[in-house]
Amino acid sequence: MKFPLIPTLFVGSACAAMVGLGIWQVQRMGEKETLISRFESNRAISAEIAYPISPPDPEIYLFRRAGVMCLEPVTERTEFAGRKGNTLAYRRIVACRTGIEGPGAVVDIGWSSDPASPSGWKGGPVRGVIAMQPDRTSLIAKLFTRGKAMELMLVASPPAAGLKASDAPDLKDVPNNHLAYAGQWFLFAAMAALIYVLALMRKSAGLQG
Repeated sequence: MKFPLIPTLFVGSACAAMVGLGIWQVQRMGEKETLISRFESNRAISAEIAYPISPPDPEIYLFRRAGVMCLEPVTERTEFAGRKGNTLAYRRIVACRTGIEGPGAVVDIGWSSDPASPSGWKGGPVRGVIAMQPDRTSLIAKLFTRGKAMELMLVASPPAAGLKASDAPDLKDVPNNHLAYAGQWFLFAAMAALIYVLALMRKSAGLQG
């Protein structure tokens, strides 16, 4: 069985790239373990901090208790938050102006069962826990994402008037699934190599026949 140069180089390069991505995911697993340990420490701190506006390293603030003054709501959007008993819950996430320029903070002011009607919230002081904003990135996109910065929001406690409190952030929202991603890349590389070898064997058998 002969290995043609150009196709072999192409398949070999693709397999090497996939193995490289798998190794990177294994490295990220250790980094994520360190982050989760930091988040556990943050959650245990009872002291409240000022909500960080455009922090250079947002990850260090996750799960900290914080407060912010929302001078004016700029935009409000609705995010489906699952079921609360027999009720469908829709979170109200508001971008707030916190200074002369804005928006400067994002706040989850609570949830309701009606996704259509605006909350009518006019802003004011907000206290709660810092969490990640909802992430709609697909699984495939996450496999290719390297070092995407986290976007923070403050989950209000108590919620705005007329709304119910959204769930506080949970460490389960920060899964360490990099080992599974690494396994996928290694599997993809092995399958590509196997399929290529089988194709060459079949071609060689056909020529000999």
